[in-house]
Amino acid sequence: MSGKIILVNGASSSGKSTLCRALQAALPELFWYLSIDHFRELGIVPWERVRSGEFDRQALRPALFEGFYRMLPALAEAGNNLLIEHILAPNDYPERLFEVLAPFEVFFVGVHCPLDELERRERERGDRPIGDARQDSAVTHTYGAYDIEVDSTQPVAENAATVITAWKARKVPTLLRPIHGSCRPPKGYPAGRFSHSKFPPTIQT
Repeated sequence: MSGKIILVNGASSSGKSTLCRALQAALPELFWYLSIDHFRELGIVPWERVRSGEFDRQALRPALFEGFYRMLPALAEAGNNLLIEHILAPNDYPERLFEVLAPFEVFFVGVHCPLDELERRERERGDRPIGDARQDSAVTHTYGAYDIEVDSTQPVAENAATVITAWKARKVPTLLRPIHGSCRPPKGYPAGRFSHSKFPPTIQT
C-alpha cells in the first residue's frame, strides 16, 4: 500500500519547518519529513561550493528539483508516509510536483503569515536573500485548494493540532489538483534567487 502524503506549502520564512517538526512529533503515524532544503543543510549538495560560484547554481537547478520530485513517489510507493515541506513558486517547477504526486493521497496544508512578519523573520534569520519572502507570498498560495490553512503567527502547537485534527477527519482519497491556470511565471514575476531562463521540459520517468 502506498504511503500517505502531507504537503505543507508557504512562503519563505512563513514557519513551514517549525510546523513540520511539530507535526512529525505529534502525528499518530510515522512520517518522513522531507524538504529540498535538507539537501543543503545535511551536506548532500556541497552548498558552500555552489555559493562561492565554483558550480553554477542555475545549471544545477533543474536536475536538483527533478531528482527531488522523482524521489517522492518512489518513497511513497514503498509504503512510507511523507511530510513534504515546499514552496510552490513559478521558478520551482510546481507543475512537475503536481504531476508526480497526482496518483497519491495528498493532504494539502497552507501556511500563511502577514507580509510584515515574513520580512521581519527574513531579516532576523539572515540566511535568505532579502526579498524572497515578498516574492513567494505573491504567488505561493495560488496553486491549489487547501485541505487546511493555518496562520503561523499563532502558537505552533495549536496549528499542529488543527492540522492533525483535519487530517484525521479527511475524506479519502484526498487528491492534489492545481487550480492555477499555468505554473509558469506570471507576467512581471521577478526571476528571484534561483532564476532559470528557460522552463525545463518535463523529464519522463
